Amino acid sequence: MPGWLTVVLVVAGIGYTIARRAIGEPLAARDLFAAPLILVALGVHRVAEHGHLAVADWFWLACTTAVGLAFGVLRGTTVRLLVKDGVLWQRYPAKAYLVWVLSLAGNGALGFVALSAGMAGDLRSVPLSMGVGLLGEALAIGARGLAAGVPFAPSGTGHPGLLAARASRPAELPDAPTLRRSLVTLSGGAR
Repeated sequence: MPGWLTVVLVVAGIGYTIARRAIGEPLAARDLFAAPLILVALGVHRVAEHGHLAVADWFWLACTTAVGLAFGVLRGTTVRLLVKDGVLWQRYPAKAYLVWVLSLAGNGALGFVALSAGMAGDLRSVPLSMGVGLLGEALAIGARGLAAGVPFAPSGTGHPGLLAARASRPAELPDAPTLRRSLVTLSGGAR
């Protein structure tokens, strides 16, 4: 698949994901992790096709991956957890869009520095960058969802559509756990 087509498909998929989360959607664990894992796999495949990597390439891949993961986790902490029909839902608040913009700017700047410092240009994989960011978001949302004590939506629930989502809005989850509180709870600490 040509590189430009991969970028177009990834950007379209991310746009679709953002639009769904802007409206609010059921929070199903499989749906939460499927897209990030697929994107990471595509990105790793592209890196593997490159062949031998220099030490500098490994260093910059590690840096860009860590930054992407951190921005994803940060974005995941901004997502609103909601309840509808006894299951979790998620919705992006305005802060999530700000983190998207900061993430794109930060990753773009880091990528520019990496390329200027000698990283091979074909190692800058859009699927890998986006997948790692979405994986960080999924990890944060998943941890918060598990700690909330409300069941995830069944897999395959899908998005109810704009009209159905507006007809019966999900309720805010009272006392939605922060990421820190979620990690303490999940590790067996006190709530």
